[in-house]
Amino acid sequence: MQDAAAALLAWYDQHARQMPWRIPPHSPQRPDPYRIWLSEVMLQQTTVAAVRSYFDRFTTRWPTVSALAQAQDAAVMAEWAGLGYYARARNLLKCARMVQALGGFPTTYAGLLGLPGIGPYTAAAIAAIAFNEPATVVDGNVERVIARLFNVSTPLPKAKPELAALAKTLTPQHRPGDYAQAVMDLGATLCTPRNPACGLCPLRRFCAAHAAGTQADLPRRSPKPEKPTRLGLLWLARHPDGRWLVEQRPEKGLLGGTIGFPGNGWDSKSPHQTAPITANWQDIGQVRHTFTHFHAALTVLVATTSAQPDHGMFQPVNPDDLPSLMRKAHNLAAPALLQR
Repeated sequence: MQDAAAALLAWYDQHARQMPWRIPPHSPQRPDPYRIWLSEVMLQQTTVAAVRSYFDRFTTRWPTVSALAQAQDAAVMAEWAGLGYYARARNLLKCARMVQALGGFPTTYAGLLGLPGIGPYTAAAIAAIAFNEPATVVDGNVERVIARLFNVSTPLPKAKPELAALAKTLTPQHRPGDYAQAVMDLGATLCTPRNPACGLCPLRRFCAAHAAGTQADLPRRSPKPEKPTRLGLLWLARHPDGRWLVEQRPEKGLLGGTIGFPGNGWDSKSPHQTAPITANWQDIGQVRHTFTHFHAALTVLVATTSAQPDHGMFQPVNPDDLPSLMRKAHNLAAPALLQR
């Protein structure tokens, strides 16, 4: 295991990916826990390519955890729009404010686990990369590398505890932060889900799946249940002066804490049983969006009106600040309303 870790670190020294939140190997500069934490939260359920621009905007606007802790909730939610999984943004603010109250990030895995929104993976990543603790980082890339390295045939998610235990046997005491980033890079660039580049892999001589010829079949996965489709409505009302009827969504639940258009049927927390305002509503079509556990197929109803709403308020809307589902509805509705 020590030889495998050493081989992986030697490969990382030559092939480490350049990231805006990453310090190159052997740099005298220490990684900033704020930037590591922010990047790891953003990268959950999201690709590196998608995160880069968000990360740059966040760190330009809020360069320190103290700056983020003092930010307005609405401003952070607007900057987060499009990244999805909005509970992460709410926890981001809670965590930043707790870190500010503590006077800085805890420096241990155990301490980091006590912060809002930080689970075992994120705590291990911060502890290893920012504070050089030999914590074991296990994400999807690491699970794939470990499943192949040890030829684990147990399907995911059942295999998770076994893969985590095996990953721990590889984690070195020396350079654990670089090792954590190395094994994630390996999974992202060479040990990919399809067509792994075994000929270039620094762990090939240690890999049981490569020896058995099973690497392309691993990790195995249990069949996923089919996602249901929820039907519903979205009401998009536009004031003659160009403002849109919007409401603040509840803090908990889907798209929590974001600005959105009134809707019904697709979200159990929606308060609306009927249209939120009296108007000449017109059906202009449907938008579709996929969430983690279901598909949403929503009919979009539009109207131009200056009537006073019972819920929500008319205000200017920048579609770039909306969650993806609401942005789809806006983009469908805006041309139809502007033609009136």
